[in-house]
Amino acid sequence: MNYLLLLATEVPRTVEWGPQVAIVMILCNVVAIAIGKAFMRDVGARPTLAPQFKEFFGGMGWPALLATTSLGHIFGIGTILGLANFGML
Repeated sequence: MNYLLLLATEVPRTVEWGPQVAIVMILCNVVAIAIGKAFMRDVGARPTLAPQFKEFFGGMGWPALLATTSLGHIFGIGTILGLANFGML
């Protein structure tokens, strides 16, 4: 039981969600979408997005959009934790 209490005290405090954290996450997702559009072979793979979203995302299909935003969230988590560790968030 004492080990559980010791582990609970060693967990670092993370940053609260706010506008700064949201901006960092959005920017990381935009960067990941740009990287995906530059390096993916078949960005417009089926199933496709609705026409209004397809124009906004430059002809991306669902697989490409989900892949790039997943990568963007991984970038975002690392960036947010890194900036919080340096005291910038």
